[in-house]
Amino acid sequence: MYQRILAPLDGSPLAECVFPHLETLAAGGQVKEVILARVVEPFRPITSGEYILRPEEVLRIEEETKAAALAYLKEAAAKIKLSGTGVKTEMIIGNPAETLANYASRNKVDLILIATHGRSGVSRWVWGSVADRILRSACVPVLMVRAPGCIPGI
Repeated sequence: MYQRILAPLDGSPLAECVFPHLETLAAGGQVKEVILARVVEPFRPITSGEYILRPEEVLRIEEETKAAALAYLKEAAAKIKLSGTGVKTEMIIGNPAETLANYASRNKVDLILIATHGRSGVSRWVWGSVADRILRSACVPVLMVRAPGCIPGI
């Protein structure tokens, strides 16, 4: 049923709690490809006082951020145990929720598998939820995995 699964990662252990689910889906189905994606938001320097970053400093920071994201994706791909399923990594620039929903549509993704803290109420409003925004904006099914140790109602 699901041939291409997109798993957004943000570099946290929470995001990686989807790995066992990816492995199970791939083993039990006809998944051809798992895409591990890391979205890097464009660097927007905050100017305060008299110190302003030079353009070359901004470029250096952006390049270091991209390199760190690619290195993380390489490490993450090595952690997954998939037999007969390809693993692809994608580093994408943009707003996480919007960029991932668009990526899924453009690349014929069948399922987005994403971790969530499971926050609700005020804490969700304060912290926001990329997973929730993806759920509301994606045109493909979204499977949300609650973080281990989740406490209902928080």
